[in-house]
Amino acid sequence: LLGLKTADELRELQETLNELVEEYLVFYTKKEKYILLKNCPSLKIGQISINKKGFGFVILPNEEDIYVDASNLNNAIHGDIVLCEVTKNGLKKEGKVIRTLKRELKNVVGEVVYQDDEKYLKLDDDKLNITVKLDPDYAHNCVEGHKVLVELTKELKKKVYLGTVLKIIGHKNDPKVDILSIAYKYGIYEDFPEEVIEQLDTIPDEVSPDELKNRRDLTDKIIFTIDGDDTKDIDDAISLEMNGENYVLGVHIADVSNYVKENTPLGDEAFKRGTSSYLADTVIPMLPHKLSNGICSLNEGVIRLSMSCVMEFDNQGKLVNYDIFPSYIRSRKKMTYKKVNDIIERGIIAEDYKPFAETLIKMNELAHILRKMKERRGYIDFDLDEAKIIQDENGVAIDVVKRVREAGELLIEDFMIAANECVATHIYNMDLPFIYRIHENPKPEKVEDFLNMVNLLGYHLHTKITNITPYTMQRVLEELADKKEFPILSTLLLRSMRKAEYSKENLGHFGIASKAYTHFTSPIRRYPDLEVHRLLKKYLVENDMSMSTIDFLNTALVEIASHSSEREVAAQNAERDVDDMKMAEYMEKNVGKTYVGTISSVTSFGFFVELDNLIEGLVHISTLKKDYYNYVPELLSIIGKSTKKTYRLGDKVKVICTAASKETAMIDFEIVEDKDGNKKQKQSRFAKTGRHGMNISFWNAMKQELS
Repeated sequence: LLGLKTADELRELQETLNELVEEYLVFYTKKEKYILLKNCPSLKIGQISINKKGFGFVILPNEEDIYVDASNLNNAIHGDIVLCEVTKNGLKKEGKVIRTLKRELKNVVGEVVYQDDEKYLKLDDDKLNITVKLDPDYAHNCVEGHKVLVELTKELKKKVYLGTVLKIIGHKNDPKVDILSIAYKYGIYEDFPEEVIEQLDTIPDEVSPDELKNRRDLTDKIIFTIDGDDTKDIDDAISLEMNGENYVLGVHIADVSNYVKENTPLGDEAFKRGTSSYLADTVIPMLPHKLSNGICSLNEGVIRLSMSCVMEFDNQGKLVNYDIFPSYIRSRKKMTYKKVNDIIERGIIAEDYKPFAETLIKMNELAHILRKMKERRGYIDFDLDEAKIIQDENGVAIDVVKRVREAGELLIEDFMIAANECVATHIYNMDLPFIYRIHENPKPEKVEDFLNMVNLLGYHLHTKITNITPYTMQRVLEELADKKEFPILSTLLLRSMRKAEYSKENLGHFGIASKAYTHFTSPIRRYPDLEVHRLLKKYLVENDMSMSTIDFLNTALVEIASHSSEREVAAQNAERDVDDMKMAEYMEKNVGKTYVGTISSVTSFGFFVELDNLIEGLVHISTLKKDYYNYVPELLSIIGKSTKKTYRLGDKVKVICTAASKETAMIDFEIVEDKDGNKKQKQSRFAKTGRHGMNISFWNAMKQELS
């Protein structure tokens, strides 16, 4: 039909078809037919996430996930890219896996166990429904109890694999092996390749005079850093001067790009890692310590290379002038948040901070101006609490507390946002290829689902959501701020929004209410920031804006942005898993203790209770005594059939910890009864209410989220 005749033409056609199949635009059937997928609405491609109970969901980017029963998985395993046929399109989409298109799974982590005198792997990820037998020729003398990283080399039979031990992480009872096992699960490795270690010999310990050429000398400026007490990788410093009534803010960022070049072992490894990972008190850095804690770190009293963004703001927070340029600085003081907060919030000035106290007060003044300016345009401050795990010298969790965020932390946040926005806007106006940090507008249906839930809690919002903007979301949060469920609701509103990510295209940042935003301020720990520094030098210093450069970057930056987003998600997932595991470890020693917490979510099998320190545990519905309890989703409640006692989202409850397992990262609570044997709960004013106006898509979304 195409009129192709020569062998070269036919080969080109076949190669093109193969590319379309690999890109999942075309499906090649077992009957050797090619089908355009967009013409087959019942066929969907996505990544399958399999629950430890056996069933799974095919995750689709821009539509509802598809439920897949265990009997319809067709040998797919957790993480596979699959072709799925939608078989039921009712309240919940259901389907079956037609074919596994791509198996992402290559390496797994687990504990060595013996079965019939042979070594097997007890997988850490209980979602993986496979068996792994260790190849005796490549077991590297591992013994029972060792945690190991294993490469799957061969499928022996259905869901049974032969594996090669790549690394013995350590014995399961050794300090920090628990954290490293989770890190390895997400492809986060603490050891650097040999070629990277060799390249470190070429990296200097001090800045040489030659490196200062063509840079602006800022060593006479009062510049200092503010970080946590234990921070060793310092990549941002700040300065402030006054120009009449205007504030001249300097944000000076470590010039990592001077040492980490493209197409070198260091550069390639930084790209591969994508980010530093902060797992409890364990840091797995993107760059070796010689760089992250040494020549790149803006340490006190030493000359360091930097990229500076100097911005002049009026007293309303409007940016009236700016300059972005290579520089070198000498930090006058390594400050800590604790002592800066003492000055700003409590008027307590340590002796060695006295020369800087006036500047810090002025900085706090500017930070408030910048924050008010952002709020006027719609900046959304969710102000979500974070947990901090306290461990002993053996790496055992001994406490869990909320992280403290005071004026010093907010000041640095405001200044970094200002610099990131300034840099992004400058390059965007030049219309050159760049890496942006984007946060797309939320989907209207997600916001509608959230507002329906607020209505079900009995709250009527005055904010009219005719057009979803950052300002309207800010107003919604303000209206909910005095409600007892606010911590839960702010978290759920955040979840209703899309995830921020990196992109070559500037789509704006919804949460910050910014038309152009990037990550420029943390090149020691984030690869996109390092790439932004390279681009700034290329455009502003080398003046290289040739078509060949632009064409190359238009292609390369797509991959850099995509890979950086993937590695960020991996690091976030590892951090979440470590926190869950460590919280369970801490609660293992507190079984039998009572606590007061808040019901943070309600499900068909019970409800989760969050304690003040953010530890969360499950009260299973089977543990609710003296009545038969029903899950009533349209009331966000579990209600007793006879007594009408109600456990509702946002309620305060008294619980006892009945079980905790570090291995499964699970915590179980039960409701504490009062002296009369009755649970201290009110009868719901909705208990006898029928199902009115229930938003089906909302409840379906909630169930999907909980699954």
